[in-house]
Amino acid sequence: MENRNIVFIAKSLDGFISGPNGELDFLNCVPNPDQEDVGFMDLMERIDALVMGRNTFTTVCNFGGEWPYPKPVFVLSNTLQEIPEEFQDKAIIVNGELSELVADLNSEGFHKLYIDGGSTIQSFLKEDLIDEMIISTMPILVGGGVPLFGTLPKYMMWDHVESKLLLGQITQDTYYRNRG
Repeated sequence: MENRNIVFIAKSLDGFISGPNGELDFLNCVPNPDQEDVGFMDLMERIDALVMGRNTFTTVCNFGGEWPYPKPVFVLSNTLQEIPEEFQDKAIIVNGELSELVADLNSEGFHKLYIDGGSTIQSFLKEDLIDEMIISTMPILVGGGVPLFGTLPKYMMWDHVESKLLLGQITQDTYYRNRG
C-alpha cells in the first residue's frame, strides 16, 4: 500500500489561507448556489484519515452543524489536553516528531493522510513529508493574514499534474512532489 500525505486547501490570490484574525469569509467570495462540491468528497474517498492542527480543529468545532469528516481525525497538538466532550468520538490528540507520527499512523493502516491547517502544512513541508497538493485559488486579494507557505530549508520541486476551473472562477491545481 502506497503511503501518501495530501494537502487540500484554498487560498486567496495573494497566498493567504485566512485573514489576519483567522477569518475565512473570503473563501465564499464565489457564489455556489447549488452547493457544488469542489473536490472535497473525492478527497474523502481517497484518504484514510486526517491530520490537522489544533487551530484548524478548533475552527472546525466552532462551525456548528454536522461534523464534516467521515474519516478519523488526528489533532496535532502539544498544548491541547483533551478533545471537547462533544467531539471525543470524532478526533484523537497526537504529537511528537512528524516523521515518527506518520510512520505510526501508516503502521496502523492509515496510508493516505489529508494534512490540514496552516502551521501543520508548513511543518510537514519543512520535513518534506507532503506528496501531493491540491490548491484552490480564490479570485480575491486579502492583503494579509495567514500565508499558505512559510520558509523552507531548501528548494522543493513539484510536478504540475492538473488544473481545473471550478464555479467558473476558482482555479484548482494539483501538484505531486518531485523528489527525483
